[in-house]
Amino acid sequence: MKKVLILGGGFAGVEAAIFLRKENFEVTLISNRDYFYIYPTSIWIPTGESKFEDMCVPLKDLQKAHGFELIIDEVESIKSKENKVYCKKETYEYEFLIVAMGNGKMKHEGSEHFLSICGKPEDSMKIKAKIDELIAKGSGKIAMGFGGNPKDPSNVRGGPAFEVLFNVHNQLKKLGIRDNFELTFFAPMAEPGARMGKKALKMMDIFFDRLNINKHFGKKMKRFEKDGIVFEDDTKLESDFTMFIPAGNGHDVFANSDLPLNEAGLIRINDYCEIKHDFDESREAEDGVYKVFAIGDSAAMQGPDWKAKQGHIAEVMARNVAFNIDRMVKGNDERKGYEEHINILCVMDSGDGAAFVYRDNKGGKMIPMPIVGHWLKKGWGWYCKNSKLGRIPRVPGM
Repeated sequence: MKKVLILGGGFAGVEAAIFLRKENFEVTLISNRDYFYIYPTSIWIPTGESKFEDMCVPLKDLQKAHGFELIIDEVESIKSKENKVYCKKETYEYEFLIVAMGNGKMKHEGSEHFLSICGKPEDSMKIKAKIDELIAKGSGKIAMGFGGNPKDPSNVRGGPAFEVLFNVHNQLKKLGIRDNFELTFFAPMAEPGARMGKKALKMMDIFFDRLNINKHFGKKMKRFEKDGIVFEDDTKLESDFTMFIPAGNGHDVFANSDLPLNEAGLIRINDYCEIKHDFDESREAEDGVYKVFAIGDSAAMQGPDWKAKQGHIAEVMARNVAFNIDRMVKGNDERKGYEEHINILCVMDSGDGAAFVYRDNKGGKMIPMPIVGHWLKKGWGWYCKNSKLGRIPRVPGM
């Protein structure tokens, strides 16, 4: 039985483990934490609508459900020339390797002065504490936003920033103190959310105006301070609490490895998520069989200019790699690529409703879903957890 080593216990890594086990491979998953975290629904932790533990699925439970080996360890470097992964506790060898460790974050001066909903999972509880503190005070200025990476524009996470701010607005409105707060959304690009398409962008403007949320767009952040954000022109946005989602870039481990990287430090792949080496063309494939793959946020995605990394694309990549490795082992030339599946798809929650967002090569759209949209996203969170645990059937393609 062929052995596959997977690095990472997020959406991409867990999905790869599940589908490789379906193909009867011997699978070992290495993660630096002992739970799978459902980031898309963690947006409700800051407002107290969900608890932190509700977003965590113990990897031991997933291991029991699917039969893969689980190792909790910290990856330090990947040496594909040696077919080895060096971790803090041990060194591991592999026949096939799937890198699904996520990515790093762009560095910003004064990062100690903001928290991120897409950072360390436990930061979500710190965000809640900060918001609760301002609610107890009865007034305040709250700024939320996200950044970009010019070297790899697909590595942004704008949606969760919109969602948390909309949910905070809704929470303050329910408490009857919304008028005592100044809410501002900020981003360095002139049109944040433009990837969703022109129609969606216009609707976002309507959202901001209707909810009385200030906009601060088109200026790069110079530094973050305890009481606000200083921009490139030395203007300052005052804030009692700042939530910011830095853009992604290469994981620190990749810089300490021998994998081919793009300008942003992400792993270069082809359509089948196979890693192509620069240092030795003969190692690209031995007898047509690649040995190393990168999926999810670890990979440098190819595709249209508007592409953005999302969990459902990471899972497509994971399922495809499981299929492709199986065909390689069987000597079959059939392969599945991820590029034809690239789209933007999300239910953007506001606490009292949501909007369905979709973008492909034909354009984008945003459809308001008052009330029901919020519960649809809640339902997806329940489905995500229970389907991965094997308690309910998987919907094809989800």
